[in-house]
Amino acid sequence: MFKLETTGLAKRYGDFDALLPTDVQVRAGEFLTLLGPSGSGKTTLLMMIAGLVTPSGGKLLIDGKDSTYAPPGDRGIGMVFQSYALFPHMTVRDNVAYGLRMRKVPERELAAKVENALGMVKMTQYGHRYPKELSGGQQQRVALARCFAYNPSVVLLDEPLGALDKKLREHMQMEIRRLHHELGSTFIYVTHDQEEALTMSDRICLMNHAHIEQLGTPMDLYDRPRTRFAADFIGQSNLIDGHMLPTGQFQVGQATIPVHPQDDVPAAGSGATLMVRPEAVELVPPGEGWLTGTVGEAVFLGSEVRAVLTLDQSDDAAAAATFIARCGRERQLALGDRVGLHWDLARSRVLSA
Repeated sequence: MFKLETTGLAKRYGDFDALLPTDVQVRAGEFLTLLGPSGSGKTTLLMMIAGLVTPSGGKLLIDGKDSTYAPPGDRGIGMVFQSYALFPHMTVRDNVAYGLRMRKVPERELAAKVENALGMVKMTQYGHRYPKELSGGQQQRVALARCFAYNPSVVLLDEPLGALDKKLREHMQMEIRRLHHELGSTFIYVTHDQEEALTMSDRICLMNHAHIEQLGTPMDLYDRPRTRFAADFIGQSNLIDGHMLPTGQFQVGQATIPVHPQDDVPAAGSGATLMVRPEAVELVPPGEGWLTGTVGEAVFLGSEVRAVLTLDQSDDAAAAATFIARCGRERQLALGDRVGLHWDLARSRVLSA
């Protein structure tokens, strides 16, 4: 039995599909991230799970029980918003206690739960302060503590780190991951930041145009994307358009490239896209790689050099100009250098165009 399961869950506003019929199964104790661009349907799905948006169709099960139209307070779910949603006239301690008081928890038990929740997010010493006296990161910790205080079995987080700066955001990612391990609850996390999703998730549900594009582990989505959108959205990719030959090879221009065995190779004669990650590319002498290119830009990034190249074999100037390789900082590259591009075929993938 799954902790949470949707079957054909959908939301429609007039003629607009905010979420097409969607099936998702979430395991108990899992950290699942709903990832996608704005308007992809991820927040709509989260809000229907929370009970804050009424579905147009389908079913939602929580612990095997039909909760499609159950009131939010009866679902055993905690919610953390991007905006923190703290009461400005209440102290930190009272903000954390609010949900417990609404649930009629006795005061003696309530105090212990509040202190435990504040301890989890390392905010015990700030219990007497008001939200305006806290930094953004501290306010987000209080919002997390308020959610965790009543120990929900499912925690929903709607882009909770979107308002934080990069360094604090990265720190809070690790804190949320730590809290997930400590609590053992099921976390469903919404973000449009693919790096955040890769860092935090057990599985990622990649969404696009109101449906699920691909669902799998971070490694699955990064190494084995099933669509061009997935390959382009997760990480940085070189996407080269060509077509499949009857021999099972990929052809671009006059170059033919072997295809590593995969279970969904496009049919011979059809258009196809070759995906190669920049870190998989090795720069070799011209004529010794799968492709040949000219260095148009070499950017020093501290630990590595990023080379932007134009491919000899590509007929698409726009696509060719974005072929990127990464190499060690000791590699000396000059504009106009001609290089071969080689990679382990197991680290490339051919997608249907």
